[in-house]
Parts: sequence; C-alpha cells; structure tokens
Amino acid sequence: MPKIRHIVGIFILLSGLTGCWQSGKEAQRWSIHPEGATSFSLSRDGRFALLASDETDIVLWDLVTNQQLAELGPQDPNANPVVVSHISDNKRYAITATAQNFAVWDLAWSQSQGLWSISDGIIRDAAISNNGEKLVLAMSSGKALFIDLGTGRRLEFLAHRDKVNAVAISPNGAYVLSGGNDHHAYFWDTESGQIINDFAYDQRVKQVALHREGQYAFVSDGGNRAVIWSLPSGEKVSELDIFARQAIYASARFSDDGRQLATGTPSQRVELWDVQSGENIGRWQALAQPDTRPPSAVVYDVAIDPTGRVISGTSAGIAQAWLTDAQ
Repeated sequence: MPKIRHIVGIFILLSGLTGCWQSGKEAQRWSIHPEGATSFSLSRDGRFALLASDETDIVLWDLVTNQQLAELGPQDPNANPVVVSHISDNKRYAITATAQNFAVWDLAWSQSQGLWSISDGIIRDAAISNNGEKLVLAMSSGKALFIDLGTGRRLEFLAHRDKVNAVAISPNGAYVLSGGNDHHAYFWDTESGQIINDFAYDQRVKQVALHREGQYAFVSDGGNRAVIWSLPSGEKVSELDIFARQAIYASARFSDDGRQLATGTPSQRVELWDVQSGENIGRWQALAQPDTRPPSAVVYDVAIDPTGRVISGTSAGIAQAWLTDAQ
C-alpha cells in the first residue's frame, strides 16, 4: 500500500508541475501535415506557413482562411529533404534548403526563382531579404555565406572559427547576425563584411534573431544564457529569466514593436518574453508528434500575429495559436 501511495503522490506532483508550467491556452490549431514535417516556417505576422515533409512536396498554407494556397513541388529533382526554410519579412519571398542546395521562391506567383548548389559544406540555416535576391547561409565549414542573386556578388564571412549554426538577415539585406560553435555571434555589414558587434558566450551559440527595424538582437547558447542586445551599441537590454536548468532555442522572433520576443525549443516549449525585463509572460507546450519515442516535437518557427497571439509551427506538421492569461 505505501508503495502505491508513493507512486500516486509522484503522479499528482508531476501533474501539478505540468499545470503550473503552462500559462494561457491554445486558441486555434491547424493540422497541416500531422505525419510530420522536416521544415516549417511562418510569415512575420503568422498568416502564412511554408511546410515540407518526407512524404509531400513543399506547400504554402494560409492560416487565416485555413487552406492550401499552393503546392510548390519538390525542391530538387532528387526530392532531397528540405531541412531549412525562411519567409522574407514582407512575405513575398522564401528560401528553402536541403543539406547541399537551396531554392528561392516567389510566393505571390508560387514559382521557383531558381535552384543553386553549394559545395562549401552542409547548409545549417538560411535567411532571405525582402527583395528575394539577398540571402545568407550558415555553413558547417565555418562560413556565413552572403549571396546577392541580383548582382552575382558573393561574400564569405570568415570570422567564425567553427560551424555556423544560425543566421538572421535584416529586411533590406544590409546586415546579418550569425552565431556558431565558436561561442560567438557577430552582427556584420553585408557590403563590407565588417563586424559591428561581437557577442561572446561561454558555450556554442545556437540561435539568433534580429528585430525587423534593427533595434535589437537576440542571441542564445547551448546552456541557459539567452540575451537581448541593443543595436548598434551592443549593450545588454535584458537576459531571459529562464527557470529550466538548460534551455536551447530552435526559433525566436521579435514582435513588430520590439516589446516582446517569442521563442520555441526542440522539446515542444513555446514561450513569450518581455524584451525590456526578460520576464516570461507566456508559456505553452505544443503538440507532440505521436510516432516519436518519447513523443516530442521541435518548434521550428514562431510568430506574433496582429492580435497578439503567438503562433507556432512544429516538426509535428501542426501550427497552433496561443493566448496568454492576460488575453
């Protein structure tokens, strides 16, 4: 009997902790491809979703009308899995990438602008500017590779001394934030390649994000250090008040006004933070992919829609909208 009581007590405690962890509630759900996705990106306002999976081609989805807008087809003739995607700030263009090639898409016309192969290493992340011509790739070779498709100009940013894990580009393509295994994140000019800010960390930098108007940068490492920096001064604005022993972020995005930051983790967590204080103002757990053991899901992308809801897109092929307690 005592053993049974002990087990029941642990179950009640764990249930209570789970309930305390999640704040707010799910407002809406879109099961776009519940069999799972290899990449999932959202537009800045959370309206459009670009999703790829092993079983289907790349699809563009309108979350407001809840319908598929276009099936873009496979990225390359061999139907290699798309592992990275990003929608431009103005929602007009997107970049998708496999390990060794990338494609640019005009989403207004649902057409490919071309396919390019890369021999510099494995593509680990990608981002594209508003004109669909300026883009940056994070490479396993330690390069952050900036390309202007309009002019053919190519700039190899070589400051990193190890794999580059994450990149973000300003809407006009003039600036890039890159972070890598060398424990550094660099904010640099794409015209000259000159470093504007060097953010040094104790562990590998895993995630970066830029505010669309260039006010802030977000940089997080493989431990529990996640900092919001002011640009271009490089001064610390706040550090996220993380309650977990280790917090690795798979996605991050600032609100348009720069007051909030949404984040997603490789373990289903979706969170909302106050930029100035670093305080947590919302946390939720996204749906897991059923066929994973143990059940889990990577939060590939997050966005904040015009009503203030946080939108998440995960490896489970599902998008969800979240409300805070205040909403």
